[in-house]
Amino acid sequence: MSAVMGSLVGGSASVATTWMAQKTMSKRELAREELRKREALYGEFIAECAKLFMDAFTHKLEKPETLLSVFALINRIRLCASRKVLAEAECLLGRLTDQYFATNLTVEELRKLAHSEQADPLRDFGEACRAELKSLRAGM
Repeated sequence: MSAVMGSLVGGSASVATTWMAQKTMSKRELAREELRKREALYGEFIAECAKLFMDAFTHKLEKPETLLSVFALINRIRLCASRKVLAEAECLLGRLTDQYFATNLTVEELRKLAHSEQADPLRDFGEACRAELKSLRAGM
């Protein structure tokens, strides 16, 4: 009888250990997948905004649907991002829209802008994303 009980206890411990390890690995893998999705989403948003900013510096907004992709990305960001990241994304969209309605920049003005403190309109959004992703990595 004690041999049977010993086998049951040993087997149960082994099953419990395996189950706990699998559960922990699954949680970690889900967290990693979430991190990858956010990195890709934020990267896509940054790439689209960079392209549109360059267009906005030298053109007026002729077709409102030009901004459609950025609105779609912000709403995808809204689904998963922290408040800080979302606030920076919305601020960036405001700056982008304002730039489309501002005076077009000359090549010389673009050169001066490139050497100024405001050279990178995407910086604050990128910093907020980096802080959020760092926080997510620390929690894994």
